Amino acid sequence: MTETDPENQNPSLLRRIRARLVPDAHPADDRGRMRMVLDSLILHLHPPKVPDRTLKWTYTWGLGGLSAVLMLILGATGAILLNNYTPSAPQAYLDILELRSNVWFGELVRNLHHWSANLLVIIAVLHLLRVFLTGSYRAPRELNWLIGVGMLLLVLAANFTGYLLPWDQLAYWAITVGTGILSYIPLVGEWLSRLVLGGPEVGASTLLNFYSLHISFIPLLIFGLMSFHFWRVRKDGGLTLPRRIDETEEPRVERLTTIPHLVRKELVFALVWIAAILIFAMLVPAPLEDIANPGLSPNPAKAPWYFLGLQELLLHFHPLVAGIILPGLAMLGIFLLPFIDINTASVGIYFRSRRGRSLSLLALGLAILLTPLWVLLDEFILDWSAWLPSWPSLITNGLIPMTVVLLPLILIDDWAQKHLRADLEERILFLVIFLFTAFGILTAIGIFFRGPGMNLYWPWLMPEVVH
Repeated sequence: MTETDPENQNPSLLRRIRARLVPDAHPADDRGRMRMVLDSLILHLHPPKVPDRTLKWTYTWGLGGLSAVLMLILGATGAILLNNYTPSAPQAYLDILELRSNVWFGELVRNLHHWSANLLVIIAVLHLLRVFLTGSYRAPRELNWLIGVGMLLLVLAANFTGYLLPWDQLAYWAITVGTGILSYIPLVGEWLSRLVLGGPEVGASTLLNFYSLHISFIPLLIFGLMSFHFWRVRKDGGLTLPRRIDETEEPRVERLTTIPHLVRKELVFALVWIAAILIFAMLVPAPLEDIANPGLSPNPAKAPWYFLGLQELLLHFHPLVAGIILPGLAMLGIFLLPFIDINTASVGIYFRSRRGRSLSLLALGLAILLTPLWVLLDEFILDWSAWLPSWPSLITNGLIPMTVVLLPLILIDDWAQKHLRADLEERILFLVIFLFTAFGILTAIGIFFRGPGMNLYWPWLMPEVVH
């Protein structure tokens, strides 16, 4: 009597079908094939070997990979929320209430989506900052820098369009304030504002427009650019090689196989972050106020938190300067950066040089000191419009304050060049860190220190929101 395999005595329907289609199939072969497919996918995104230095978390901090993980979380949770949402007022708000109370794990999924979206803004900004601080935007990586900046703008657009979807008071008035900035653009501002809103003000058409952009056009662009971004990293030779300041030549490094050295670290990193976000989403609910009421404005009415730095600028400068000129110059500088700062000798070195580190600390300290001081002076002492009543407001509230702010930066740049012998890349480093820190402080002031009437208050003495 012949021995038979116990698994084949009562073969399942699936095994019978597989045996007919692939007579020699075996479970071990299937696992081998699946592993080969997975390995091929990994090696499509990563080179077969990577320098051992690039595996140190203290160089990249895993920010690019974490951005990708957050995008996957947002895609998965967004698809679930999509099946429980109607983009019409007031049904959108009622659907959120239904999701929170009657859909299994509905509130958890919404919390995950909300907090992952907010965290993605922070991580994407920090990733861009890390690339800047290590000079990793220089040749041959200029195109990838531009793609990264474009993805950051799309992430902000995704957050902004998704902000309105709950259709509560917080979302309605934040979008009203945020889209109001568009009207300050010369010539096309009013037309552009109406195009985005679908009318003269935030309404049902706005909700449908934002919903359509949020679930289709914007995420498709982000995922498409993200795929191209990862491919370009490999095409450009992988990550830049981390170096110490005292290393004047390209260091010799050992190359390790991507599988398992890099993949194992990425997997552990992703699982830890997913667990952390999941726990946070369990403990902290996403905000939801009363249903949107166009006739009842909260006091203060604030833009989404990531635009509060811009809203803070509008309190101190003419709208044309704060809403168009300053942001426009900043974006132009960011896009032109890899074509202005072209020195590749310091690529991979944090803060370029010892003098660069000193200038970075100086920029950080000056921004922390001068930004709040400027806010207080402009709030309580400076009043150019009253001092020069016959002058146009564009000059008294725009060009004069802008000159007062920018002139010290020009003088410091000249001093660093003449007395410290700072080269172009070190001076650019100083300027970017100063402006980035200043904008971060303005954002913090808008979040924590602005109360009713957009007046300054200590957070612990903040009056209750007035409706």
